[in-house]
Amino acid sequence: MHSVILGSGSWGTALAQALADNKQDVIIYGKSQSEVDDINQNHKNSKFFGDVLLNETLVATKDITVVQGADVVVLAVPTIAIESICQQIDPYLKDNTIVVNVSKGFHPDTNERMSQVIRRTISKEHLSSVVSLIGPSHAEEVVIRQLTTIDAISLKIEDAKLIQELFSNQYLRIYTGTDEIGSELGAAIKNVMAIASGILSGLGYQDNTRAALITRGLQEMIRYGVFFGGQEKTFMGLTGIGDLIVTCSSIHSRNFQAGYQIGKENTVKNFFANNTKTVEGVRTAKIVHRISQENGIVMPICEEVYQILYEGKKPDTCAKDLMLRNLKEEF
Repeated sequence: MHSVILGSGSWGTALAQALADNKQDVIIYGKSQSEVDDINQNHKNSKFFGDVLLNETLVATKDITVVQGADVVVLAVPTIAIESICQQIDPYLKDNTIVVNVSKGFHPDTNERMSQVIRRTISKEHLSSVVSLIGPSHAEEVVIRQLTTIDAISLKIEDAKLIQELFSNQYLRIYTGTDEIGSELGAAIKNVMAIASGILSGLGYQDNTRAALITRGLQEMIRYGVFFGGQEKTFMGLTGIGDLIVTCSSIHSRNFQAGYQIGKENTVKNFFANNTKTVEGVRTAKIVHRISQENGIVMPICEEVYQILYEGKKPDTCAKDLMLRNLKEEF
């Protein structure tokens, strides 16, 4: 099968290498000439991975029409770019293309999940299905072939199984599932929890606090996801607790890094003044805040993160307020 990875960033490059390691026909599309040249000439993506050598068969291009004839197109771009990239590639896609999304979040204006955005934007005849390839994974580890497990989630299980076979190898194991709602919501909201985890670490809190954050954060994810039709068991899997653990505990996580800076300085001011990276949890916090308020879904951790990011509340005050909420049973 012929696959095209749209996005020469860290995750796009790591997934492309997995396909190359599997001796699959794959090419990377990127907007950055320096990244494309680095991949083609040096077998590196130095911006993201330093001196890590990539599979020598990997090639990259700046030509978006490379998607012509592709059986599988992987969207490895930020959530904010999903709609526009789909509009760009739709005229070039052949019928029944499998579109794989790896972004975790919501459309910034419509609040749609990424699979919904793709189905709305790609012509029906061009789309076999949307497969969400998501789970606990950092590109920095996948690219050096660390053992990793993630999910291929699709309403069309045969396409999920095809993606499972395409990407799985000795270091990357793919499971399949069909709970698109629960999986996508879990993968998105855990970014807000990762910001919270980073904030708490920046404030100086340690293991006990992180365990509490992850456990109570999971309850919020379940509460939100089940309200919108997700299955509770999904949150016990890779796109739920698995993704939550890795993003709340790792320095590789941009959301954790952002939170750590905010907590360390006890203010959000410098983060917004200087940040140049895509931190999906920042936009997600705003969307989850509004939707949970509209629907009466109790999300205290997400609410405090929103207050820090958008209302200027001090992180140390938020931590205390969470601890001093009315006492209750755990479940």
